[in-house]
Amino acid sequence: MNVFAFLESDVRTYSRKFPAVFTTASGCWLRDEQGKHFLDFFSGAGALNYGHNNPHLKQRLIEYIAADGVTHSLDMATTAKREFIERFNALILEPRNLRYKVQFTGPTGTNAVEAALKLARKFTGRQTVVHFMNSFHGMSMGSLAVSGSVSKRATAGISLHSTLPMFFDGDLGPGTDTIEYFSAFLDNSENGVGVPAAVIVETVQAEGGVKVASSQWLRRLEEVTRRHGILLIVDDIQAGCGRTGDFFSFEEAGVTPDIVCLSKSISGYGLPMSLVLMHPEIDVWEPGEHTGTFRGNNLAFVTAAAALDYWRDDSLSEAIHETSRYAATLLHQIAQSDGDSGAHVRGRGLMQALVFADEGLAQEVSKAAFERGLLIETCGARDEALKLLPPLTINREELEQGISILAESVDAVKEGADIQVAVG
Repeated sequence: MNVFAFLESDVRTYSRKFPAVFTTASGCWLRDEQGKHFLDFFSGAGALNYGHNNPHLKQRLIEYIAADGVTHSLDMATTAKREFIERFNALILEPRNLRYKVQFTGPTGTNAVEAALKLARKFTGRQTVVHFMNSFHGMSMGSLAVSGSVSKRATAGISLHSTLPMFFDGDLGPGTDTIEYFSAFLDNSENGVGVPAAVIVETVQAEGGVKVASSQWLRRLEEVTRRHGILLIVDDIQAGCGRTGDFFSFEEAGVTPDIVCLSKSISGYGLPMSLVLMHPEIDVWEPGEHTGTFRGNNLAFVTAAAALDYWRDDSLSEAIHETSRYAATLLHQIAQSDGDSGAHVRGRGLMQALVFADEGLAQEVSKAAFERGLLIETCGARDEALKLLPPLTINREELEQGISILAESVDAVKEGADIQVAVG
């Protein structure tokens, strides 16, 4: 009996895309119960930036468990929490001249977004939050309300209010500055909405197809929000923790958000953890005003603190930038191998996408890649893009092997399509 199909809810998705029963994992490799090995360019949807079972993090975790360290603590003080906060401030915030307080929310990214939205509305006394078309911020009600995906918003089952969509960078073509439209809207006192409480933005729309906001666009967005007294929230849940090369994805643009949402790879080990960073003056919560049973996952605090060792200097960041340039070069070669396909490459850091013009092609390539031993997921409004999310610690040989499988898969799918056309 297939227990997953028989007893598990039909809501499951990734087990359908990657139909194997996995047993072990190490680095960028997964192994199934048949003994087949898979290169992982999925990385837990970005939750495994340092790879599966990273030895440095695993050792710290084993030592902590063996010493009967506290596992669950709500928001009580523990040595594990203190170590993480101190190291995060010393290794991440202070070197970047960032002054933030840290709020530990529930265990998932959407919990961080919900807390950020509530806090922005409480601080400003206003309700409307601006978001961008094609965005994705989570599957709970508040997060869905600021997501641009029609299909995901529909899952709420009710109308979603107090939000306003705007055009993202590039939505109106390369020659149009969409911030001008946003600014003109705000400058019009008869816009029907008034001044929003906040703007929430992804610097890279990951689920939206790896659409990248330029540094100039982000700086213009910050300038407009500052001018109107609107809080700027950056959702760095997937693009943060080194994925784009710097620890925070907004560093390259030189902007300083009022509120930052982190999750996925903040624990470094795939353990549930999320947090909200806010300027101290924005921390207007009353005690217990936003709670959650699993705010104190001390196992995640331990691995998160250990993961910060990678950020003691610029070594990892430099390696990510170098590896990402090489990955983009290899992907461009695939895109250019068939000039009629309309394929192109976009992305930042080690979040790269191979985007196809043909409907359904990305899904077929993902399936073909899985059959050849590579996990890679699709994204975008039409699932038109293949999103590369390898571990940040991947070596060049493994990267080349994975992209070689991807190239073979693209060729196989195209050859199959050509055969069907010829037979037809």
